[in-house]
Amino acid sequence: MSKTRTTALFSLLAAVLVVPAAAQASSLWHPAPGDQGFTFHPDHSTSTKTRAEVLRELEQAKADGSYFYLQRGLAVPSRASGPGKTRAEVLEELVDMTPTERAYMNELYSGS
Repeated sequence: MSKTRTTALFSLLAAVLVVPAAAQASSLWHPAPGDQGFTFHPDHSTSTKTRAEVLRELEQAKADGSYFYLQRGLAVPSRASGPGKTRAEVLEELVDMTPTERAYMNELYSGS
């Protein structure tokens, strides 16, 4: 093998080994030896928001009540998009249900 070819092969091999390491250095998660698997490095993240925007979002979440749920790791309940149905409307839908729909609902909710 010629010296030029050996140098080119060695350079290609070095590039293949270095590129994944460079990509991992910019991520939030890094491989760790042993059973731990990965370590988390939040200081490697880049944010597009300013501190004022984050504080404004925090105040908004506290004002609308979603902060309570997010603080506990719970899903935020959805807000009703419009007025709900009246009791009469729900009973009318129940009476107007087809036999096929009624059988499906019985199977769905009774498990039989």
